[in-house]
Amino acid sequence: MNIADLFDTAALPLVLLAAALDVTANMLLVRSDSFRRRGIGLLALALVGLAFYCLSLAVCHMDLAVAYAMWGGFGVLGTSLGGWIWLRQKLRPSAFAGIALLVCGMILLQTS
Repeated sequence: MNIADLFDTAALPLVLLAAALDVTANMLLVRSDSFRRRGIGLLALALVGLAFYCLSLAVCHMDLAVAYAMWGGFGVLGTSLGGWIWLRQKLRPSAFAGIALLVCGMILLQTS
């Protein structure tokens, strides 16, 4: 296996890492109390920067439309579930239906 093949197989994990960094940044933004806690807010901004860097690596070996849609989808999914689990935010049944549709859409994107 050459180095190009390694990056080709790493494209999806890079998108997932970018989404995880984005979700973590979103959770930290809540904890920053509108940047009143500057250290936490700055950490959130740094994680967003790292997320974009990971996404930039992924789009070298994956179509931008697919990578960006998956990053956004996983970000929305993770932030929604993170808010529900850790921040005790309420989700209506229609939100769970939307999450299911989002997962189906991401599967279709990846398999197309």
